[in-house]
Amino acid sequence: MIDLSEARWRKSSRSGAQNDCVELVVATVGTAVRDSKSPAAGHVSFATADWGAFMGAVKDGRLDV
Repeated sequence: MIDLSEARWRKSSRSGAQNDCVELVVATVGTAVRDSKSPAAGHVSFATADWGAFMGAVKDGRLDV
């Protein structure tokens, strides 16, 4: 588990003025993502290799509905 108590979350570069975006933390051991509208609701963490696989799937459109 990644300790995010001191993490500096950053917003997606594609976020709009309405704050409807994701925020992320990239660390040496992985990446965590959360909803900027509900940061207290929790986050999803990925190991470094898993984050790369996830982003590859997103970019390839394999997760499109």
